[in-house]
Amino acid sequence: MRSWLVAGSLSGALAVALGAFGAHGLKETLGDDLPTWQTAAQYHLIHTVMLLITAHSGYRNSMRLFGIGMLIFCGSLYLLAAVKLRWMGAIAPIGGTCLILGWIVLAMELAKEHGTGTAERG
Repeated sequence: MRSWLVAGSLSGALAVALGAFGAHGLKETLGDDLPTWQTAAQYHLIHTVMLLITAHSGYRNSMRLFGIGMLIFCGSLYLLAAVKLRWMGAIAPIGGTCLILGWIVLAMELAKEHGTGTAERG
């Protein structure tokens, strides 16, 4: 888990750096693709936090889905915006699906660990 925590920490630094670089250094170059870059940076940072939380808590399945989802979703959006690889728009939903599944799997992991509802208490 330590390697995932280190990777998550570096991912957070990268998310902030890429967000700032897009907003300031690439603003003119990105043009109409600036919102795509900003979406990538926003999702990158949000899911970096989730990656750190799940890695710290030992929720391996959701952790992996968040990591893979960030790489595919955010990575494809960064490439779409910066390099104008339009076909990356078709790849992004795969990463988005991984992020959604990460949240669902996290809910399942939490429910399994902590129980759900009053039915399990009674």
